[in-house]
Amino acid sequence: MHISERLPRESSRDYALRIIKDNIISLHLEPGCQISENELATEMGLSRTPVREALIELAKVKIIETYPQRKSVVALIDYDLVDESRFMRDVLECAIVEQVCELAVPADLQALEENVRLQKFYLDNYDPENLMWLDNKFHENLFRIARKSQIHSLIQNISIHFDRVRSMSLVSVESQQAAVRDHTEITRQICAGNAELARQQMETHLNRYKFDAVKLQAEFPQYFKRPLTPAKEPDGENKF
Repeated sequence: MHISERLPRESSRDYALRIIKDNIISLHLEPGCQISENELATEMGLSRTPVREALIELAKVKIIETYPQRKSVVALIDYDLVDESRFMRDVLECAIVEQVCELAVPADLQALEENVRLQKFYLDNYDPENLMWLDNKFHENLFRIARKSQIHSLIQNISIHFDRVRSMSLVSVESQQAAVRDHTEITRQICAGNAELARQQMETHLNRYKFDAVKLQAEFPQYFKRPLTPAKEPDGENKF
């Protein structure tokens, strides 16, 4: 498990929640693996109480399954929950990107362009971990520019179902390239003030995971709750 430093003024419970979530998304805690409150607490240098509180919070959104006698398991990937998470982001972020076109000031546009520039750098140097971090920051910045940062914070737990699949997809260079192209085009349309085109590109971006679902399950069958049927790719194109 990857343990990062505790942030200034971060509570023990929030620290435990962040670390466990990050490790589930990155697959350091794999789908189906059993986890122990004691072991997690020891690794993070915490008591069991904040770890237990974090696991209870994650169980509420069905990413952790808890059984009698304190056995907890990282849930297998359920595409119903992935799609529900994606639907929520689709509704919110397509609206957010339209507001960004209205509210962004030059400094905001520069921040988006710098983020995309760094994405291209890490794409060229094959660094999926930093690409994932920059991808997350790109979307977080959109909420900040639209003055909806609190909404971004509130959706983080349910987003974990979608983010786990994104993390798996971004191991592929082809998927990395598609994601960076999407962010580049979204930024271009925002800078031009084209709200409708920015929205359309965001919708395309958030739906790309559908065309990689069967491929991911074929490669990692042990991670998935049940078999999937292939998604039809528009116009015969590979959308990842």
